[in-house]
Amino acid sequence: MVAVKKPLRIGFIDRIAIKNKRSMEKIRTVLVTGGCGFIGANFIHLVNETRPDWRIVNLDLLTYAGNLSNLHGIEEGARYRFVKGDIADAALVDGLFEQENIDTVVHFAAESHVDRSIVGPAEFIRTNIFGTFTLLEAARKAWLADSAEAADPRFLHVSTDEVFGSLGDSGFFNETTAYDPRSPYSASKASSDHLASAYFHTYGLPVLITNCSNNYGPYQFPEKLIPLIFNNARTGRSLPVYGDGKNIRDWLYVNDHCQAIIAVIDKGTVGRSYNIGGNNEKTNLEVVSLICDILDEKLGLLPNGAVRRSLITFVADRLGHDRRYAIDSSRLKTEIGWQPSVTFGQGIALTIDWYLTNQQWLDTVIDGSYQQYYERMYG
Repeated sequence: MVAVKKPLRIGFIDRIAIKNKRSMEKIRTVLVTGGCGFIGANFIHLVNETRPDWRIVNLDLLTYAGNLSNLHGIEEGARYRFVKGDIADAALVDGLFEQENIDTVVHFAAESHVDRSIVGPAEFIRTNIFGTFTLLEAARKAWLADSAEAADPRFLHVSTDEVFGSLGDSGFFNETTAYDPRSPYSASKASSDHLASAYFHTYGLPVLITNCSNNYGPYQFPEKLIPLIFNNARTGRSLPVYGDGKNIRDWLYVNDHCQAIIAVIDKGTVGRSYNIGGNNEKTNLEVVSLICDILDEKLGLLPNGAVRRSLITFVADRLGHDRRYAIDSSRLKTEIGWQPSVTFGQGIALTIDWYLTNQQWLDTVIDGSYQQYYERMYG
């Protein structure tokens, strides 16, 4: 009797290399989570315009900040499918990996507003931690099984610079900065970062992590600083500024961020994290004042003849408000060749022009629930 040898179990990296040879021309099938939100929608528009070799499956629960109108012009068809659903629904997510042969994940979906996390942290824990775990498990089962078909898969987890805590007057966050989250939001994102990293080190899942600075641009929900201030200044309402207004953020134009994500998927080294910054440090008061000045120029002064800066109102500071964030993106520039393409002055002008042109979009997304939230936060 001739003994039958068991087949050699090849490693994850070897298996990917073999499949790569068979699938050099394969179109990527990209699961985008939260694709109806601010950054996700901008990403899908960019992919639709620039990457005909990518197919998008957009999974979004359509919570308050998700809006199908953000994807106006993107049609269902060979290159795009929308699925309404929860990233924490394991059966749904597993089914999508199987049905669509997902080989790439770009994970935007998250509860992301610090103020909301302070008022109600439970949803942040569920979505940002358990939702990320559900996606990682689905990818592990789909890509690391012996029968897996995905060639050169990628799981890109989109995160934030807020996981690093607060900086002093000098210095920058880089990829080796110790995590020090200060809010329920940033703590939940730090947890999901650690989960993603653990799945790379434990299972060999091809994870990439990006930590970005504050985004701004078209389709941003008006709970965030720039669209909130734009909308209030446009309509002559008070402009709430936390504390003394001197908290500093690095501002990243959303299209630059989306370009960086595509570059990391194409050229990034799995298992590594990449910081994405705009090289635009501004105090909150500087940002608010600039928006006022631009609107004064474009719309004229207020009906009483006053400039919009007169609407600035300092309100009680946010609990645990980090003082300064600043990003060092040198790894991204050195390894991948990406750097931001617009200055803050250019980006904020493009953003305000978009909001002025799309005021109906803004009026539509500000429904009764938003007004109740606004009154609760700012009085």
